[in-house]
Amino acid sequence: MTIKYVFLVSRQGKLRLSKWYATTAQGSKEITKTIKDVSQLVLQRKPKQCNFIEHRDTKVVYRKYASLYFVVGVELDDNELIIMEFIHRYVECLDRYFGNVCELDLIFHFQKAYFILDEMVMAGELQESSKKTVLRVIAQQDETEAMENAERGWGDIKYVVFMLLF
Repeated sequence: MTIKYVFLVSRQGKLRLSKWYATTAQGSKEITKTIKDVSQLVLQRKPKQCNFIEHRDTKVVYRKYASLYFVVGVELDDNELIIMEFIHRYVECLDRYFGNVCELDLIFHFQKAYFILDEMVMAGELQESSKKTVLRVIAQQDETEAMENAERGWGDIKYVVFMLLF
């Protein structure tokens, strides 16, 4: 099973997260066009319609959670239900990490969303499906980051960023 890309898009069509695992011949222009085309296809579909679409040489599997669409592009012969389960597992990990994840969490803490995705998928292949393992690794990463910030004398960097924003 090969995942070509994963991206999150809001109901308004704003891209919130994008990760590509397959190279494209034309580079960023083709990626931008694919995101635009697939986003339009997904956003115009009705809630009762199937969550699988074929777009060019890719099978697009998507699922809507609250105001976000989680979109995954895979090979045509891959199992759609496994990808649906992967999307659900990713959302569960985000939800556990952020505590009822929302779009703003992904905007302000996008790097954590990427870290969680990177723990689950490597080079387009599903690497880790255990929520506990993924969250344990992310917690260890947070501890290491906090220790490094303390060594540098930065204290709690989240508090500093919060104070700068408001």
